[in-house]
Amino acid sequence: MNKLEADYAAYLKTVQQAGEIDWFAYEGIKLRLADNTFYTPDFFVMGDNGLLECHEVKGYWVDDARVKIKVAAALFPFAFRAVTRVAKKDGGGWKFEFF
Repeated sequence: MNKLEADYAAYLKTVQQAGEIDWFAYEGIKLRLADNTFYTPDFFVMGDNGLLECHEVKGYWVDDARVKIKVAAALFPFAFRAVTRVAKKDGGGWKFEFF
């Protein structure tokens, strides 16, 4: 787990303690997209409503990662979120992009 992912894990722990999510795991699942092509979301998260989400934490995107999350979102019945950090000068926190 890199520093950005560790910071997001700490955020998820606070959200869990607040009762907004029930559970999360780092690299908890591996999804097969095609023969010899897999996608492992950074975090697998269960909301307080029981719905499962895949969260991908990125400092910046490389093209194949964006393609993989879009393909995974088309193939699997989970919500997919891309997560980036908001700079402290811009208020801090996390920005979410939904697929």
